[in-house]
Amino acid sequence: MKEMEIANSVGLLRRRRGLSAIQLAGIAGVTRQTIYAIESGSYVPNTVVALRLARALETKVDELFTLPGDIPAPALRSENATLLPGSDTPAAGQPLQLCEVDRKLIASAPSPLPWYFPASDAVVTDERVRQAKTRVQVFSDGNFRNRILVAGCDPGISVLARHMQTAGIELVLAHRNSSRALALLKDGFVHIAGTHLRDEASGESNIPAVGRLFPKKSVAVISFAVWEEGILTARNNPKWIERIEDFARPDVRIANRENGAGCRMLLDSHLKRLRIEPEMVRGYDFIAPGHLPAAWQVQSGAADCCIATRAAARIFGLGFIPLISERYDLAIRKQHLDVPAVQILLETLSRSAFRRELEGLGGYDAKCAGERIQ
Repeated sequence: MKEMEIANSVGLLRRRRGLSAIQLAGIAGVTRQTIYAIESGSYVPNTVVALRLARALETKVDELFTLPGDIPAPALRSENATLLPGSDTPAAGQPLQLCEVDRKLIASAPSPLPWYFPASDAVVTDERVRQAKTRVQVFSDGNFRNRILVAGCDPGISVLARHMQTAGIELVLAHRNSSRALALLKDGFVHIAGTHLRDEASGESNIPAVGRLFPKKSVAVISFAVWEEGILTARNNPKWIERIEDFARPDVRIANRENGAGCRMLLDSHLKRLRIEPEMVRGYDFIAPGHLPAAWQVQSGAADCCIATRAAARIFGLGFIPLISERYDLAIRKQHLDVPAVQILLETLSRSAFRRELEGLGGYDAKCAGERIQ
C-alpha cells in the first residue's frame, strides 16, 4: 500500500486546537518537518507517533488517519421490521425509529412536525412584553453557559445537537433564514449563524455575504455540509412538474419562502433568468417559514411544489427534482472559537458517526464538515 493513499486530518485538528507545528512535534517526539510531512500526506507515522498525535489532538487514531480507497464504509445491516399501524405507508428513503417490543422489531415513522411541548427553561411573566427585554420565570437553577445558541434554517443541525449531547453540550436551535441568522450574529445575539447564501456573480457560497456584513477576518466560516436543493413535488408527481417553468402554469400552486431565505433567492434567480414575473406564479406570496414547513405544505396538499432540500423531501416521502448543490456553512465570530463548547462542536463535525447519520438523511455530503473555509 502506498503512503499517499492514507488521508489524514492532522493539520485541520492541529489548527483547531490552536497548536503550532513545533508544539505538536514536541508532544509526538518528532521534528517540525515531520509534522508538515504527515499533514501533507507524504509521510505516514508509526504506531507510537500516531497514538501521541491522537492524544495531543484529543481524538482517536482512526479519526486522524483514513484509507479512502482501500477500506469501504462498513455495510449497513438490514432487518425485517413491522410497521407501526396507524400512519401512512412510508416511502423509500423515509426515516424511521426502531424499538423492540416483545421480540418484535417495530418501525415507527417519526413526525416531522413537533407535536409535543417544546423544550423550555422559563416562561414570560411580564404582561407588557417589550421588544427587547422581558421578565421571565426560570424553572431550574441550572446555568446556561454550557450551551451554544445557533440560528439557521437547516434541520440537519438537530443531528449535530444530538451528537453534542454526549459531550454534555446543548445546542439551542433558533430557526431563522440565512440572512436573518447572519444579522443576529452581527448584532451579538447568537454564537453561530448557519447560512446558505449563494452569490450570483461569483457562484461562491456564503463568503461574499459574510464579507458584506462583517469586518475582514473577524468571522470564521466553517463548512457544515454540501446539500442538494431542488423542487419538491407530491408523491408520484401527479401534476408532472419537471422544471421551474412549470411554476407559471395556472394549475400549479407553490409554497414560497420568506425574503432573505436562500431558497427564495434561488427561486427568484431562476424566475429572473426565465423572465417569469412573480405575479405569474400562484402561491408566490404563500410563505412557509422553513424547509420542513414548506415540504409540509406540499405533503398536506396545500401546495403542489416548493423549493427545499432533498432531505426535507425524504422526510415527508415527496418527489425531488435537483436544481443545485451548495455548501451550508457555520459562521462564528473568531473570539468564540476558543470557547470550550465551540471547540467540542468543531471536533464533533469531524467525527465519522455524526457524518454517517447526516448523510443517511439523504442529500447531504458531509466529507467537508468541520473544514475552515475562511
